[in-house]
Amino acid sequence: MAVGEEAMDAVLNRLRRAQGQLAGVIAMIEAGRDCKDVVTQLAAVSRALDRAGFKIVASGMKQCLAAADGEQPPLTEAELEKLFLALA
Repeated sequence: MAVGEEAMDAVLNRLRRAQGQLAGVIAMIEAGRDCKDVVTQLAAVSRALDRAGFKIVASGMKQCLAAADGEQPPLTEAELEKLFLALA
């Protein structure tokens, strides 16, 4: 399963956002910023990663529900469930 083309831009944007936010968290820790500020920024990183992951899973679900093109078998319900649980 590959990330659907229409989801690719959103996924990459969310991952790049998380990458930038994570760099910000590292800089905040190195600068000795307040723990509350660091945790708040780290929560934003987590949300960005979760959103990217859910977009990937949703793309997989869409492919699973679409007619099989013969290249790859669609994802099973168990495989989709495993993907969702991996994000928890």
